[in-house]
Amino acid sequence: WALAFLPDGRLLVTERPGRMRLVSTEGQLSPPLKNVPEAWASGQGGLLDVVTDRNFGQNRSIFFCYAERTAGGGRTAVARARLDDATGQLDEVKVIFRQEGPLSSGNHYGCRIAQAAEGHLFITLGEHYSYRDEAQNLSNHLGKLIRIAPDGSAPPDNPFVGRDGARPEIWSYGHRNPQGLAVDPANGRLWEFEHGPRGGDEVNVIAKGANYGWPVIGFGIDYSGTPIHETTAKEGMEQPAKYWVPSVSPSGATFYDGRLFPKWRGSLFAGTLSGRMLLRLTVSDRAVTGEERLLQNLHERIRDVRQGPDGALWLLTDNPAGRILRVTPAAK
Repeated sequence: WALAFLPDGRLLVTERPGRMRLVSTEGQLSPPLKNVPEAWASGQGGLLDVVTDRNFGQNRSIFFCYAERTAGGGRTAVARARLDDATGQLDEVKVIFRQEGPLSSGNHYGCRIAQAAEGHLFITLGEHYSYRDEAQNLSNHLGKLIRIAPDGSAPPDNPFVGRDGARPEIWSYGHRNPQGLAVDPANGRLWEFEHGPRGGDEVNVIAKGANYGWPVIGFGIDYSGTPIHETTAKEGMEQPAKYWVPSVSPSGATFYDGRLFPKWRGSLFAGTLSGRMLLRLTVSDRAVTGEERLLQNLHERIRDVRQGPDGALWLLTDNPAGRILRVTPAAK
């Protein structure tokens, strides 16, 4: 479901059934790491995103999120741990955040993590599909993008800290099922991708305290063909930088600033699931100015994309025989 690079070039990879593995620079797969919390691998749930801490070289810390089963359903949980790769296990595992609100029966967990320069974590949380109206309710975490400190606490400058009836971890709201998140290294802006229903997938530039409209506004329809939204725009609700009809199901995302593809520097990449391709978006300020569709000949669900330390693009395919792919310039 996700991959993260260690300083020595090895990969840390999550598999949705609940396994976390190391992959060597030669492509050798380790046994599953020990002490990974049990994930509820039902529906869209399981072991989901993973990132290494910005100070991983000193503290060996990683953050990961997963669907946690509790009485009556599931919720997104976020944990911090110390990676002991010598013994093949996680140490000092601690759940630092648990999603509050109506529980999921197995859908729309969201669950992407991005770490800002100052160390705080941005985490996407889905609205559990059956509770879409809760995305507008600030008293729970459904359909929200949250910002927490590495210990799980809410930073005091979060937009809803001190507001009665609002969760202090919330950074933005009105999201459906966000599965892509990336920080632009050029300016620190946060870009988020989320799944619409039938049509209406979005990429948004995230602003502090902003409402992104789900389910009040949008550009898709329900799976039954019936309308969902009141309209496509409403005062006080943000418009996407771009939307897709029909859906492409965007997933993991990254900005490219490497040197292997000089013409792609500054591009925003996202894998797609139903679209079975890699998207390359050109961006300027807060606008999407172009789109290129790549690797359509693979016919693969691309769950995650990351820039490697070698400047290549590294992809995860989402199928029973999932693969790690390394994308480099074609030989001339």
